[in-house]
Amino acid sequence: MQQQKLRGTGVALITPLRQGKVDFTALERVIEHVIAGGVDFVVSLGTTGEAITLSPAECREVFDFTIRQVNERVPIVAGLFGNNYTHRLVEGVKNYNLEGFAAIMSSSPAYNKPPQEGIFQHYMALEKVSPLPIIIYNVPGRTGSNIEPRTVLRLAQASDKFIAVKEASGDLVQGMQILKHRPDNFLVLSGDDPTALPLTACGGDGVISVVANLYPGHWSAMMRAALNGDQKTAARINLQLLEVHPWLYADCNPSGVKAGLEILGLCSKEVRIPLTPQSPENYAGLKAAMDNVPDLIPV
Repeated sequence: MQQQKLRGTGVALITPLRQGKVDFTALERVIEHVIAGGVDFVVSLGTTGEAITLSPAECREVFDFTIRQVNERVPIVAGLFGNNYTHRLVEGVKNYNLEGFAAIMSSSPAYNKPPQEGIFQHYMALEKVSPLPIIIYNVPGRTGSNIEPRTVLRLAQASDKFIAVKEASGDLVQGMQILKHRPDNFLVLSGDDPTALPLTACGGDGVISVVANLYPGHWSAMMRAALNGDQKTAARINLQLLEVHPWLYADCNPSGVKAGLEILGLCSKEVRIPLTPQSPENYAGLKAAMDNVPDLIPV
C-alpha cells in the first residue's frame, strides 16, 4: 500500500537561497546528499522548506525541479500549507498539478485557532478534492492550535485518504494515544527530531526530519534499527546527535539547519525575511556540536 512507502526516514528538504533567489544548484546537492544517505522519502516545501516565504511561481519551480532530480528514486511528499485557510487550499488543490507526488502534507489552519470540529471540517473539505493521500500535519507551536488525538483518529476513520499524521507536538503521550487507537495502515510519523526515537519505540512508523538534511545516513540508520527492534544501535546513534538539535532551532527553523548545511559546504545559510540567518554565536555553537558527531559506523 502507498503508505508503507512512507515509513522510516523522511526528510523535510530545505530550499537553498542565494542573493534572494532559489539556488537550484545547491538544491541538487542537498537532494543527492539525502538520497545517498539512505532516506526513505523526501518532503518538498514543508516548514523547513520555507514554503510560506516563496511565491507560487517559485513553489512550482521547486516542485518541478525536485521531481526531475529525484527521478522516482524515493517517494516525494508535497507540502501544501502556504494558503491553508480552507477555501484557498481547496481551490488551490483543485487546480494544481500534483503528478509525480506520492502524497500531500498539510497543517491545520494557523492564526484563527479553530475548534476541533473546525479542524475536522477543514481536512474533510481537503479530502473531497485531493487526488492524493493526505498526511495530517500537527504542529501546534506554529499553528497556534493542537489537533487532538480524537480529531486525528476521527479523520483516519472517516476516510482511507488520510494515511498518516506528522505529529510535531513533541507530546509523547499524545502520540501514544493515537498509536493505541489508530486504524490499520494509518502511519504515525514523528515531526519532532528529539522525541522521534521514543515515539518509534512506542510503535511509531518513522519521522519527517529536519536534522536528516545534515545527517541522512545517521538518521536513516537509527530509524531502520529502531523499526527492526535493534534499540541498542538506535539509542547509540540518537545520542550522537543529541547536542546538535538545540542549535537547529536557536534562531528558528530553518535558519539553523541551513547554517549546518553551509558548514558541510552544501548551500548558503541565507533565509528570507522575516527569518534571519543564524547568529555568529549560535553558528559557532552548532559547528562545535557538529564537530563532535562521530562518523557513522555501518550497522
